[in-house]
Amino acid sequence: MNPRKKVDLKLIIVGALGVGKTSLLHQYVHKTFFEDYQTTLGASILSKIIILNDTTLKLQIWDTGGQERFRSMVSTFYKGSDGCILAFDVTDLESFEALNTWRGDVLAKIIPTEQSYPMVALGNKIDLEDRQVPQEVAQDWCKEKNIPYFEVSAKNDINVVQAFEMLASRALSRYRNTENYLTDSIKLSPEDQTRRRCC
Repeated sequence: MNPRKKVDLKLIIVGALGVGKTSLLHQYVHKTFFEDYQTTLGASILSKIIILNDTTLKLQIWDTGGQERFRSMVSTFYKGSDGCILAFDVTDLESFEALNTWRGDVLAKIIPTEQSYPMVALGNKIDLEDRQVPQEVAQDWCKEKNIPYFEVSAKNDINVVQAFEMLASRALSRYRNTENYLTDSIKLSPEDQTRRRCC
């Protein structure tokens, strides 16, 4: 891939109401943290340009609302995404238990491809003391699902950049693999393309 080529990636961040999705996103994009955020209705979008693996990436990150009544509307934003952050609050056990549902919602909207869909799980608010979700429990869940796990704090900017860039790196790999597969298919003769689809 030409390192000067800009790749656009659509990433989404999902999770229950109040887990800190907006805080995480603003910390990553703007390096800011506010104590009070209004509830996200539907989705809002922030962009950030980074250089990763000698490639310029324009990340379009969709911050989705976590309220139950918006779930069906929010799920329409998952289509066309290149990767997903599953966020929960380590001081809220219900938000962790809801990850299965959020993960299922996202995967139901993703068109199946040759490469697995990249996800990263974030346990937010590790700066708080009243923890309800043990780190080992979250790690075991993520290991079972083959999802990288990060303990993060949007407030104190702990592991936020690392988590987002891990997802961006995995999304870029998936993009490259898909692009190479499509390029190879174009090079094949119609007969070979039929053979590849059938066999």
